[in-house]
Amino acid sequence: MRYLYGLALVFSIVLWSSCRNDFETTPSTGNLEFSQDTIYLDTVFTNIGSSTRTLKVYNRSNDDITIPTLQLEQGEASNYRLNVDGIPGRVFENINILAKDSIFVFIETTIDINNFSNPDNAFLYTDKILFDTGGNQQNVDLVTLVQDAVFLFPEQYADGTIETINLGTEEEPLLIEGFFMDDDQLHFTNEKPYVIYGFAAVPPNKTLTVDAGARVHFHRDSGILVANTGSMKVNGTASLDPELLENQVIFEGDRLEPSFSDVPGQWATIWLTAGSTNNEFSFMTIKNSIVGILMDSNDGDRTLTLKDVQIYNSSNIGLLARTGDIYGENVIINNSGQTSLSCSLGGRYNFVHSTFANYWNNGFRLFPSVIIDNVLETEDNVFVSDLLEANFTNCIIYGNESRELIFVENTSAAFNFKFTNSLIRFDDPNGDFSDDTNYDFFNTNLYLDIARNQDPAFLDSANNDFNIETGVSGADGIANPGAASQVPVDANGINRIGGSPDAGAYESIVFPDEG
Repeated sequence: MRYLYGLALVFSIVLWSSCRNDFETTPSTGNLEFSQDTIYLDTVFTNIGSSTRTLKVYNRSNDDITIPTLQLEQGEASNYRLNVDGIPGRVFENINILAKDSIFVFIETTIDINNFSNPDNAFLYTDKILFDTGGNQQNVDLVTLVQDAVFLFPEQYADGTIETINLGTEEEPLLIEGFFMDDDQLHFTNEKPYVIYGFAAVPPNKTLTVDAGARVHFHRDSGILVANTGSMKVNGTASLDPELLENQVIFEGDRLEPSFSDVPGQWATIWLTAGSTNNEFSFMTIKNSIVGILMDSNDGDRTLTLKDVQIYNSSNIGLLARTGDIYGENVIINNSGQTSLSCSLGGRYNFVHSTFANYWNNGFRLFPSVIIDNVLETEDNVFVSDLLEANFTNCIIYGNESRELIFVENTSAAFNFKFTNSLIRFDDPNGDFSDDTNYDFFNTNLYLDIARNQDPAFLDSANNDFNIETGVSGADGIANPGAASQVPVDANGINRIGGSPDAGAYESIVFPDEG
Protein backbone atom coordinates (compact mmCIF):
# COMPACT_ATOMS: atom_id res chain seq x y z
CA MET A 1 0.00 0.00 0.00
CA ARG A 2 2.83 2.37 0.88
CA TYR A 3 4.43 1.51 -2.48
CA LEU A 4 1.23 2.37 -4.39
CA TYR A 5 0.91 5.66 -2.50
CA GLY A 6 4.48 6.62 -3.40
CA LEU A 7 3.90 5.72 -7.05
CA ALA A 8 0.73 7.85 -7.18
CA LEU A 9 2.63 10.78 -5.70
CA VAL A 10 5.34 10.51 -8.38
CA PHE A 11 2.73 10.44 -11.16
CA SER A 12 0.99 13.46 -9.67
CA ILE A 13 4.24 15.47 -9.68
CA VAL A 14 5.00 14.49 -13.29
CA LEU A 15 1.50 15.37 -14.50
CA TRP A 16 1.53 18.69 -12.66
CA SER A 17 4.93 19.68 -14.03
CA SER A 18 4.03 18.68 -17.58
CA CYS A 19 0.89 20.82 -17.51
CA ARG A 20 2.64 24.00 -16.40
CA ASN A 21 2.43 26.83 -18.90
CA ASP A 22 3.44 29.66 -16.60
CA PHE A 23 7.24 29.54 -16.84
CA GLU A 24 8.63 32.48 -14.96
CA THR A 25 10.66 34.33 -17.54
CA THR A 26 12.25 37.72 -17.92
CA PRO A 27 12.07 39.80 -21.11
CA SER A 28 14.98 39.54 -23.51
CA THR A 29 17.56 42.26 -22.96
CA GLY A 30 19.10 42.17 -26.43
CA ASN A 31 21.84 39.73 -25.50
CA LEU A 32 20.84 36.85 -27.77
CA GLU A 33 23.57 35.10 -29.71
CA PHE A 34 23.16 33.57 -33.17
CA SER A 35 24.87 30.76 -35.06
CA GLN A 36 25.18 33.18 -38.03
CA ASP A 37 24.63 36.88 -38.46
CA THR A 38 23.70 36.49 -42.15
CA ILE A 39 21.82 33.63 -43.78
CA TYR A 40 22.56 33.08 -47.47
CA LEU A 41 19.93 30.95 -49.19
CA ASP A 42 22.12 30.55 -52.28
CA THR A 43 20.81 31.12 -55.79
CA VAL A 44 17.24 30.11 -56.59
CA PHE A 45 15.34 30.07 -59.85
CA THR A 46 12.13 32.06 -59.93
CA ASN A 47 9.19 30.07 -58.54
CA ILE A 48 11.39 27.18 -57.37
CA GLY A 49 11.60 26.71 -53.63
CA SER A 50 14.95 27.07 -51.92
CA SER A 51 16.60 24.59 -49.63
CA THR A 52 15.94 25.12 -45.92
CA ARG A 53 18.52 26.96 -43.87
CA THR A 54 18.88 26.70 -40.11
CA LEU A 55 19.55 29.47 -37.58
CA LYS A 56 20.24 28.63 -33.95
CA VAL A 57 19.34 31.29 -31.34
CA TYR A 58 21.14 31.04 -28.00
CA ASN A 59 20.21 32.28 -24.54
CA ARG A 60 23.56 32.30 -22.73
CA SER A 61 22.14 33.87 -19.55
CA ASN A 62 21.20 32.13 -16.32
CA ASP A 63 17.54 33.22 -16.67
CA ASP A 64 14.64 31.90 -18.67
CA ILE A 65 13.75 34.64 -21.14
CA THR A 66 10.92 35.66 -23.43
CA ILE A 67 11.43 37.32 -26.81
CA PRO A 68 8.36 39.59 -27.08
CA THR A 69 8.41 39.60 -30.91
CA LEU A 70 10.25 37.58 -33.51
CA GLN A 71 9.37 38.48 -37.08
CA LEU A 72 10.50 39.15 -40.60
CA GLU A 73 11.10 42.84 -41.22
CA GLN A 74 8.68 42.78 -44.15
CA GLY A 75 6.15 40.90 -42.06
CA GLU A 76 3.47 38.90 -43.84
CA ALA A 77 4.51 40.46 -47.18
CA SER A 78 7.93 38.81 -47.03
CA ASN A 79 8.86 36.11 -49.54
CA TYR A 80 10.73 34.28 -46.79
CA ARG A 81 9.01 31.74 -44.56
CA LEU A 82 10.03 30.86 -41.00
CA ASN A 83 9.49 27.91 -38.74
CA VAL A 84 10.29 28.65 -35.09
CA ASP A 85 10.63 25.51 -33.00
CA GLY A 86 8.04 23.71 -35.11
CA ILE A 87 5.59 26.58 -35.63
CA PRO A 88 5.36 28.05 -39.18
CA GLY A 89 4.77 31.74 -39.84
CA ARG A 90 6.32 35.15 -40.45
CA VAL A 91 5.41 36.96 -37.21
CA PHE A 92 5.69 35.41 -33.74
CA GLU A 93 5.10 36.69 -30.20
CA ASN A 94 6.38 35.66 -26.78
CA ILE A 95 8.96 33.08 -27.76
CA ASN A 96 10.50 31.45 -24.67
CA ILE A 97 14.10 30.25 -24.38
CA LEU A 98 15.21 28.52 -21.21
CA ALA A 99 18.43 29.49 -19.44
CA LYS A 100 21.57 28.21 -21.16
CA ASP A 101 19.38 26.82 -23.94
CA SER A 102 18.58 27.58 -27.57
CA ILE A 103 15.87 27.39 -30.22
CA PHE A 104 15.94 26.62 -33.94
CA VAL A 105 14.65 28.93 -36.65
CA PHE A 106 14.27 27.38 -40.13
CA ILE A 107 14.20 29.67 -43.17
CA GLU A 108 13.16 29.03 -46.78
CA THR A 109 11.83 31.03 -49.71
CA THR A 110 10.03 30.86 -53.04
CA ILE A 111 10.22 34.02 -55.15
CA ASP A 112 8.38 34.95 -58.34
CA ILE A 113 10.58 37.37 -60.25
CA ASN A 114 7.49 38.71 -62.04
CA ASN A 115 6.21 40.21 -58.79
CA PHE A 116 8.94 42.84 -58.95
CA SER A 117 8.92 45.89 -61.16
CA ASN A 118 11.60 45.89 -63.89
CA PRO A 119 13.82 43.21 -62.31
CA ASP A 120 17.08 42.17 -63.90
CA ASN A 121 17.50 38.55 -64.94
CA ALA A 122 19.19 38.11 -61.58
CA PHE A 123 18.81 40.26 -58.48
CA LEU A 124 19.37 40.08 -54.74
CA TYR A 125 16.32 39.68 -52.55
CA THR A 126 16.90 40.57 -48.89
CA ASP A 127 15.03 40.75 -45.61
CA LYS A 128 15.83 40.53 -41.90
CA ILE A 129 14.69 38.47 -38.95
CA LEU A 130 14.00 40.93 -36.13
CA PHE A 131 14.29 39.82 -32.52
CA ASP A 132 12.49 42.17 -30.07
CA THR A 133 11.89 45.89 -30.68
CA GLY A 134 13.31 49.24 -29.66
CA GLY A 135 16.66 49.36 -27.94
CA ASN A 136 16.77 45.59 -27.43
CA GLN A 137 16.24 44.77 -31.09
CA GLN A 138 18.68 42.41 -32.76
CA ASN A 139 18.57 41.14 -36.32
CA VAL A 140 19.89 38.50 -38.70
CA ASP A 141 20.15 39.35 -42.40
CA LEU A 142 18.64 37.12 -45.09
CA VAL A 143 20.08 37.20 -48.63
CA THR A 144 19.02 35.29 -51.75
CA LEU A 145 20.10 35.66 -55.37
CA VAL A 146 17.03 35.16 -57.56
CA GLN A 147 17.65 34.18 -61.17
CA ASP A 148 15.15 34.30 -63.99
CA ALA A 149 15.05 31.32 -66.33
CA VAL A 150 13.32 29.79 -69.32
CA PHE A 151 11.24 26.85 -68.09
CA LEU A 152 10.49 23.94 -70.40
CA PHE A 153 8.10 21.25 -69.20
CA PRO A 154 5.46 18.77 -70.40
CA GLU A 155 1.82 19.78 -70.39
CA GLN A 156 -0.33 18.78 -67.44
CA TYR A 157 -3.84 17.85 -68.53
CA ALA A 158 -7.12 18.60 -66.78
CA ASP A 159 -7.39 15.03 -65.48
CA GLY A 160 -4.02 15.39 -63.74
CA THR A 161 -2.03 13.27 -66.20
CA ILE A 162 1.18 14.60 -67.70
CA GLU A 163 2.23 14.69 -71.35
CA THR A 164 4.37 11.73 -72.42
CA ILE A 165 6.56 10.60 -75.30
CA ASN A 166 6.13 7.07 -76.64
CA LEU A 167 9.50 5.44 -77.30
CA GLY A 168 7.89 2.11 -78.13
CA THR A 169 5.10 1.15 -80.51
CA GLU A 170 1.34 1.44 -80.38
CA GLU A 171 1.16 -2.25 -79.51
CA GLU A 172 3.96 -2.07 -76.92
CA PRO A 173 4.21 1.53 -75.74
CA LEU A 174 7.15 2.78 -73.71
CA LEU A 175 6.07 6.09 -72.21
CA ILE A 176 8.25 8.68 -70.49
CA GLU A 177 7.21 12.09 -69.18
CA GLY A 178 8.26 14.57 -71.81
CA PHE A 179 7.36 16.68 -74.82
CA PHE A 180 8.61 17.56 -78.29
CA MET A 181 9.96 21.08 -78.42
CA ASP A 182 8.36 23.57 -80.78
CA ASP A 183 10.46 25.34 -83.40
CA ASP A 184 10.75 28.48 -81.27
CA GLN A 185 12.16 26.38 -78.40
CA LEU A 186 14.96 24.77 -80.43
CA HIS A 187 17.48 27.55 -79.88
CA PHE A 188 19.03 27.87 -76.43
CA THR A 189 20.74 31.24 -75.99
CA ASN A 190 22.97 32.52 -73.19
CA GLU A 191 20.55 35.26 -72.14
CA LYS A 192 18.86 33.22 -69.40
CA PRO A 193 19.40 29.76 -67.93
CA TYR A 194 17.09 26.96 -69.07
CA VAL A 195 15.34 24.69 -66.58
CA ILE A 196 13.91 21.45 -67.98
CA TYR A 197 11.30 19.20 -66.40
CA GLY A 198 10.80 15.76 -67.94
CA PHE A 199 12.46 15.00 -71.27
CA ALA A 200 12.65 17.88 -73.75
CA ALA A 201 12.74 16.12 -77.13
CA VAL A 202 14.17 17.28 -80.44
CA PRO A 203 11.64 16.25 -83.14
CA PRO A 204 12.64 14.25 -86.24
CA ASN A 205 14.44 16.28 -88.93
CA LYS A 206 14.92 19.18 -86.48
CA THR A 207 18.06 20.53 -84.79
CA LEU A 208 18.50 21.89 -81.28
CA THR A 209 21.17 24.61 -81.27
CA VAL A 210 22.83 25.63 -78.00
CA ASP A 211 24.83 28.88 -78.02
CA ALA A 212 28.17 29.45 -76.35
CA GLY A 213 27.76 30.39 -72.70
CA ALA A 214 24.35 28.75 -72.32
CA ARG A 215 23.45 27.16 -68.98
CA VAL A 216 20.99 24.26 -68.99
CA HIS A 217 19.58 22.83 -65.75
CA PHE A 218 17.54 19.68 -65.29
CA HIS A 219 15.04 18.68 -62.62
CA ARG A 220 15.25 15.20 -61.16
CA ASP A 221 14.80 12.37 -63.75
CA SER A 222 14.81 14.90 -66.60
CA GLY A 223 16.94 15.24 -69.70
CA ILE A 224 17.15 15.97 -73.41
CA LEU A 225 16.13 13.41 -76.02
CA VAL A 226 17.09 13.62 -79.70
CA ALA A 227 14.69 11.67 -81.92
CA ASN A 228 15.42 9.64 -85.06
CA THR A 229 16.88 11.95 -87.78
CA GLY A 230 17.07 14.77 -85.22
CA SER A 231 20.33 16.54 -84.30
CA MET A 232 21.82 18.56 -81.46
CA LYS A 233 24.56 21.16 -81.87
CA VAL A 234 26.28 22.53 -78.77
CA ASN A 235 28.44 25.46 -79.83
CA GLY A 236 30.55 26.31 -76.82
CA THR A 237 33.80 28.14 -77.52
CA ALA A 238 37.19 28.33 -75.86
CA SER A 239 38.02 31.02 -73.36
CA LEU A 240 41.36 32.81 -73.51
CA ASP A 241 41.58 32.32 -69.76
CA PRO A 242 41.00 28.64 -68.79
CA GLU A 243 39.74 29.82 -65.39
CA LEU A 244 36.85 31.60 -67.09
CA LEU A 245 33.98 29.45 -68.26
CA GLU A 246 31.66 32.08 -69.72
CA ASN A 247 31.93 30.62 -73.21
CA GLN A 248 31.52 27.01 -72.20
CA VAL A 249 28.12 25.34 -72.19
CA ILE A 250 27.22 23.67 -68.90
CA PHE A 251 24.54 21.02 -68.38
CA GLU A 252 23.77 20.21 -64.72
CA GLY A 253 20.95 19.80 -62.18
CA ASP A 254 18.61 22.54 -60.99
CA ARG A 255 19.82 22.51 -57.37
CA LEU A 256 22.11 25.52 -57.19
CA GLU A 257 23.28 25.22 -53.59
CA PRO A 258 27.05 24.69 -53.21
CA SER A 259 26.40 21.43 -51.38
CA PHE A 260 24.88 20.02 -54.60
CA SER A 261 27.65 21.21 -56.92
CA ASP A 262 29.26 17.75 -57.20
CA VAL A 263 26.46 15.34 -56.25
CA PRO A 264 26.01 12.57 -58.87
CA GLY A 265 22.63 11.43 -60.18
CA GLN A 266 20.65 14.68 -59.96
CA TRP A 267 19.16 14.33 -63.47
CA ALA A 268 18.85 11.66 -66.14
CA THR A 269 20.80 12.02 -69.38
CA ILE A 270 21.28 13.45 -72.85
CA TRP A 271 19.71 10.66 -74.91
CA LEU A 272 20.72 10.39 -78.55
CA THR A 273 18.16 7.83 -79.67
CA ALA A 274 18.55 5.38 -82.56
CA GLY A 275 18.85 7.23 -85.85
CA SER A 276 19.77 10.63 -84.43
CA THR A 277 22.63 11.99 -86.47
CA ASN A 278 25.35 14.60 -86.78
CA ASN A 279 25.26 15.56 -83.12
CA GLU A 280 28.14 17.92 -82.34
CA PHE A 281 29.21 19.01 -78.85
CA SER A 282 32.02 21.53 -78.37
CA PHE A 283 33.45 23.13 -75.20
CA MET A 284 30.77 21.63 -73.00
CA THR A 285 30.63 20.32 -69.43
CA ILE A 286 28.08 17.68 -68.39
CA LYS A 287 27.95 17.02 -64.66
CA ASN A 288 25.96 15.27 -61.94
CA SER A 289 23.73 13.14 -64.20
CA ILE A 290 22.84 9.45 -64.07
CA VAL A 291 24.33 8.85 -67.54
CA GLY A 292 26.12 11.80 -69.13
CA ILE A 293 25.42 10.84 -72.75
CA LEU A 294 23.35 7.80 -73.76
CA MET A 295 23.63 6.88 -77.43
CA ASP A 296 21.63 4.25 -79.26
CA SER A 297 22.53 2.67 -82.61
CA ASN A 298 23.21 4.79 -85.68
CA ASP A 299 22.20 4.32 -89.30
CA GLY A 300 25.55 4.87 -90.95
CA ASP A 301 26.28 8.55 -90.37
CA ARG A 302 28.55 9.78 -87.60
CA THR A 303 26.37 9.95 -84.51
CA LEU A 304 28.45 12.26 -82.36
CA THR A 305 31.48 14.53 -82.54
CA LEU A 306 32.98 15.64 -79.22
CA LYS A 307 35.53 18.45 -78.97
CA ASP A 308 36.70 19.68 -75.56
CA VAL A 309 33.86 17.98 -73.71
CA GLN A 310 34.04 17.11 -70.01
CA ILE A 311 31.70 14.66 -68.25
CA TYR A 312 31.90 14.42 -64.47
CA ASN A 313 30.08 12.83 -61.53
CA SER A 314 27.76 10.42 -63.36
CA SER A 315 26.13 8.04 -60.91
CA ASN A 316 26.08 5.31 -63.57
CA ILE A 317 28.08 5.84 -66.80
CA GLY A 318 29.73 8.92 -68.27
CA LEU A 319 29.31 8.05 -71.96
CA LEU A 320 27.36 4.95 -72.96
CA ALA A 321 27.25 4.21 -76.69
CA ARG A 322 25.53 1.19 -78.24
CA THR A 323 26.68 0.64 -81.83
CA GLY A 324 27.68 4.28 -81.88
CA ASP A 325 29.85 6.23 -84.26
CA ILE A 326 31.89 8.76 -82.27
CA TYR A 327 34.87 10.97 -82.89
CA GLY A 328 36.31 12.71 -79.81
CA GLU A 329 39.25 15.01 -79.05
CA ASN A 330 40.24 16.61 -75.76
CA VAL A 331 37.48 14.59 -74.06
CA ILE A 332 37.71 14.15 -70.29
CA ILE A 333 35.45 11.79 -68.31
CA ASN A 334 35.80 11.00 -64.60
CA ASN A 335 34.00 9.95 -61.44
CA SER A 336 31.42 7.46 -62.69
CA GLY A 337 29.55 4.99 -60.51
CA GLN A 338 30.09 2.17 -63.01
CA THR A 339 32.32 3.10 -65.93
CA SER A 340 33.38 6.33 -67.56
CA LEU A 341 33.27 5.14 -71.20
CA SER A 342 31.31 2.17 -72.47
CA CYS A 343 31.69 1.39 -76.19
CA SER A 344 29.04 -1.30 -76.31
CA LEU A 345 27.57 -3.58 -78.98
CA GLY A 346 30.16 -2.74 -81.58
CA GLY A 347 30.27 0.45 -83.58
CA ARG A 348 32.99 2.87 -84.63
CA TYR A 349 35.00 4.97 -82.14
CA ASN A 350 37.98 7.24 -82.59
CA PHE A 351 39.41 9.23 -79.68
CA VAL A 352 42.50 11.44 -79.83
CA HIS A 353 44.17 13.21 -76.90
CA SER A 354 41.47 12.25 -74.42
CA THR A 355 41.55 11.32 -70.74
CA PHE A 356 39.26 8.55 -69.49
CA ALA A 357 39.62 8.21 -65.74
CA ASN A 358 37.61 6.95 -62.83
CA TYR A 359 38.32 7.99 -59.26
CA TRP A 360 34.82 7.26 -57.98
CA ASN A 361 34.74 7.76 -54.21
CA ASN A 362 31.02 7.40 -53.45
CA GLY A 363 31.15 3.66 -52.92
CA PHE A 364 32.47 0.44 -54.43
CA ARG A 365 32.49 0.10 -58.23
CA LEU A 366 32.70 -3.13 -60.22
CA PHE A 367 33.71 -1.84 -63.63
CA PRO A 368 36.84 -0.21 -65.10
CA SER A 369 37.17 3.24 -66.62
CA VAL A 370 36.72 1.92 -70.18
CA ILE A 371 34.71 -1.09 -71.41
CA ILE A 372 34.71 -2.17 -75.06
CA ASP A 373 32.40 -4.96 -76.26
CA ASN A 374 30.48 -6.23 -79.28
CA VAL A 375 27.73 -8.12 -77.47
CA LEU A 376 24.68 -7.28 -75.36
CA GLU A 377 22.91 -9.97 -73.37
CA THR A 378 19.37 -9.59 -72.08
CA GLU A 379 17.07 -12.03 -70.33
CA ASP A 380 15.59 -13.15 -73.65
CA ASN A 381 18.24 -12.54 -76.30
CA VAL A 382 21.90 -12.13 -77.13
CA PHE A 383 22.63 -9.26 -79.54
CA VAL A 384 25.92 -9.11 -81.44
CA SER A 385 27.26 -6.34 -83.67
CA ASP A 386 30.58 -5.69 -85.37
CA LEU A 387 33.12 -3.54 -83.60
CA LEU A 388 34.34 -1.90 -86.78
CA GLU A 389 37.03 0.12 -85.01
CA ALA A 390 37.93 1.48 -81.61
CA ASN A 391 41.03 3.60 -81.93
CA PHE A 392 42.56 5.44 -78.99
CA THR A 393 45.49 7.66 -79.93
CA ASN A 394 47.52 9.76 -77.47
CA CYS A 395 45.03 8.99 -74.69
CA ILE A 396 45.13 8.24 -70.97
CA ILE A 397 43.05 5.44 -69.44
CA TYR A 398 43.57 5.41 -65.70
CA GLY A 399 41.89 5.32 -62.30
CA ASN A 400 42.12 4.05 -58.75
CA GLU A 401 41.64 0.36 -59.63
CA SER A 402 44.37 -1.98 -60.87
CA ARG A 403 42.63 -2.69 -64.20
CA GLU A 404 40.94 0.20 -65.96
CA LEU A 405 40.35 -1.39 -69.38
CA ILE A 406 38.22 -4.45 -70.11
CA PHE A 407 37.11 -6.15 -73.36
CA VAL A 408 34.07 -8.39 -73.85
CA GLU A 409 34.27 -10.11 -77.25
CA ASN A 410 31.83 -12.37 -79.05
CA THR A 411 33.88 -14.13 -81.75
CA SER A 412 30.92 -14.31 -84.15
CA ALA A 413 31.34 -10.60 -84.94
CA ALA A 414 34.25 -8.32 -85.76
CA PHE A 415 36.32 -6.96 -82.89
CA ASN A 416 38.80 -4.34 -84.08
CA PHE A 417 40.64 -2.00 -81.74
CA LYS A 418 44.02 -0.32 -81.36
CA PHE A 419 45.74 1.81 -78.72
CA THR A 420 48.56 4.04 -79.93
CA ASN A 421 50.93 6.20 -77.85
CA SER A 422 48.62 5.97 -74.85
CA LEU A 423 49.00 5.45 -71.11
CA ILE A 424 46.92 2.55 -69.80
CA ARG A 425 46.46 1.17 -66.31
CA PHE A 426 46.17 -2.61 -66.48
CA ASP A 427 47.92 -4.69 -63.87
CA ASP A 428 47.58 -8.49 -64.04
CA PRO A 429 50.08 -9.88 -61.50
CA ASN A 430 48.42 -13.32 -61.35
CA GLY A 431 48.11 -13.76 -65.12
CA ASP A 432 44.33 -13.97 -65.05
CA PHE A 433 44.17 -12.52 -68.58
CA SER A 434 47.33 -14.09 -70.02
CA ASP A 435 45.36 -16.42 -72.31
CA ASP A 436 43.25 -13.62 -73.80
CA THR A 437 44.99 -12.24 -76.88
CA ASN A 438 43.14 -8.92 -76.50
CA TYR A 439 45.45 -8.21 -73.56
CA ASP A 440 48.69 -9.00 -75.38
CA PHE A 441 50.28 -5.62 -74.82
CA PHE A 442 53.28 -6.64 -76.94
CA ASN A 443 51.13 -7.15 -80.03
CA THR A 444 51.88 -4.04 -82.09
CA ASN A 445 48.75 -4.59 -84.16
CA LEU A 446 46.76 -3.83 -81.01
CA TYR A 447 49.12 -1.72 -78.85
CA LEU A 448 51.74 0.53 -80.37
CA ASP A 449 54.16 2.59 -78.29
CA ILE A 450 52.00 2.53 -75.18
CA ALA A 451 53.00 3.08 -71.54
CA ARG A 452 51.43 0.86 -68.90
CA ASN A 453 50.92 1.37 -65.18
CA GLN A 454 52.96 4.58 -65.06
CA ASP A 455 51.55 7.20 -62.69
CA PRO A 456 49.99 10.02 -64.78
CA ALA A 457 50.55 12.41 -61.85
CA PHE A 458 47.23 14.19 -62.13
CA LEU A 459 47.00 17.53 -60.35
CA ASP A 460 43.80 16.79 -58.41
CA SER A 461 41.74 13.83 -59.63
CA ALA A 462 39.34 14.12 -56.68
CA ASN A 463 38.27 17.51 -58.00
CA ASN A 464 38.33 16.58 -61.70
CA ASP A 465 41.58 18.36 -62.45
CA PHE A 466 43.51 16.16 -64.87
CA ASN A 467 46.43 18.40 -65.65
CA ILE A 468 49.64 16.35 -65.58
CA GLU A 469 53.00 17.28 -64.13
CA THR A 470 56.01 18.02 -66.31
CA GLY A 471 58.85 15.53 -65.87
CA VAL A 472 56.83 13.34 -63.50
CA SER A 473 53.77 12.09 -65.38
CA GLY A 474 53.92 8.78 -67.21
CA ALA A 475 52.06 10.51 -70.05
CA ASP A 476 54.70 13.22 -70.45
CA GLY A 477 56.25 13.17 -73.91
CA ILE A 478 54.79 9.84 -75.08
CA ALA A 479 52.29 11.14 -77.66
CA ASN A 480 52.61 10.72 -81.40
CA PRO A 481 53.44 14.15 -82.90
CA GLY A 482 51.63 13.41 -86.14
CA ALA A 483 48.39 12.63 -84.35
CA ALA A 484 48.92 15.64 -82.08
CA SER A 485 48.87 17.87 -85.15
CA GLN A 486 45.23 16.85 -85.65
CA VAL A 487 44.46 18.39 -82.24
CA PRO A 488 47.00 21.22 -82.09
CA VAL A 489 45.64 22.86 -78.92
CA ASP A 490 45.04 21.10 -75.60
CA ALA A 491 42.11 21.54 -73.21
CA ASN A 492 43.89 24.51 -71.62
CA GLY A 493 44.47 26.22 -74.96
CA ILE A 494 48.19 25.29 -74.92
CA ASN A 495 49.85 24.59 -78.26
CA ARG A 496 50.91 20.96 -78.80
CA ILE A 497 52.84 21.52 -82.02
CA GLY A 498 56.63 21.36 -81.74
CA GLY A 499 58.59 19.40 -79.19
CA SER A 500 57.31 16.18 -77.63
CA PRO A 501 53.53 16.28 -77.03
CA ASP A 502 51.92 14.50 -74.10
CA ALA A 503 49.16 11.89 -73.98
CA GLY A 504 45.78 12.89 -72.64
CA ALA A 505 43.71 16.04 -72.93
CA TYR A 506 46.33 18.30 -71.31
CA GLU A 507 49.93 19.16 -72.04
CA SER A 508 52.05 18.84 -68.92
CA ILE A 509 52.63 21.84 -66.69
CA VAL A 510 54.78 22.69 -63.69
CA PHE A 511 52.51 22.30 -60.70
CA PRO A 512 52.17 25.26 -58.32
CA ASP A 513 53.96 25.02 -54.99
CA GLU A 514 51.75 23.54 -52.28
CA GLY A 515 52.83 26.27 -49.90
